[in-house]
Amino acid sequence: MSDSVRLDKWLWAARFFKTRSLATEAVDNGKVKLGGDKVKPARAVRIGDTLDIDNGSDRWEVDVMNLSDVRAAAPIARNLYEETDASVERRATVAEQRKMFREPSADFKGRPTKRDRRLLGKL
Repeated sequence: MSDSVRLDKWLWAARFFKTRSLATEAVDNGKVKLGGDKVKPARAVRIGDTLDIDNGSDRWEVDVMNLSDVRAAAPIARNLYEETDASVERRATVAEQRKMFREPSADFKGRPTKRDRRLLGKL
């Protein structure tokens, strides 16, 4: 086993992104930072590195515990990283805030009907 893996492959193997191309795009757009620095997808990840990952729905801060360039089952992928305590706490507060404030348009599926638009107007 090698001592480093490409960042985009590791993100895909750890199941932060559904495809490797989505992982590459996120790294290119600055959504993934290694040690606080913006990096390229081909950057080597080593055990002990700290990653800040924004996958669209959540922000994670993780420490790399193991390396893999092969996507496996979720319980195996969970062993590749360890989330920091601050990240766990931050994600819990964001989840609680989502429960407290529900987006008004979340109940409507697709284009609103005439009735739905009237209900939105009343709000």
